Amino acid sequence: MSEFHDDYPSYEHMAHHSEEEGKKARRTLWNVFWIMLAITVFELIIGSMAPSHGWSGTLWLKVLFIGLTIAKAAAIVMWFMHLGHEVKFFKYIVLVPYVLFMSYTIFIILDEGVYSSDQENRTKVDPILIKQQRDLKAGHGHHEQSGSEHHEKPTETSHH
Repeated sequence: MSEFHDDYPSYEHMAHHSEEEGKKARRTLWNVFWIMLAITVFELIIGSMAPSHGWSGTLWLKVLFIGLTIAKAAAIVMWFMHLGHEVKFFKYIVLVPYVLFMSYTIFIILDEGVYSSDQENRTKVDPILIKQQRDLKAGHGHHEQSGSEHHEKPTETSHH
């Protein structure tokens, strides 16, 4: 009997896993690990090369990273959440809303990103603020006293 004093056999006995099935399951886990590692290393290499090659912000790079992220998410769902072993109908019940949501999210990101880059859609800045910023950059408006310009004697106001 187990420490819980129940009549249920342990999981290992209930599952009826043989050594062959265990080896197959471990091999699958290692294959998933190596696939995920390869995708991640590929992403890191491309991401580190992008700035020096002028690829940053290009559409093909965005599509590549989004596609690889979705592929890794799908692999996690299929292998680690065991959706790959389910019946076809249940797979569609789970995956269709996910795919629709991700497609909509990608559409919104790409659409709004293009919308915000148009000059006519940008917020207009007040001309007074622009002048103040220009004056600050030119050195006007500083309250520092420099050189021989301001040699005023401090006034004594202490009363004893």
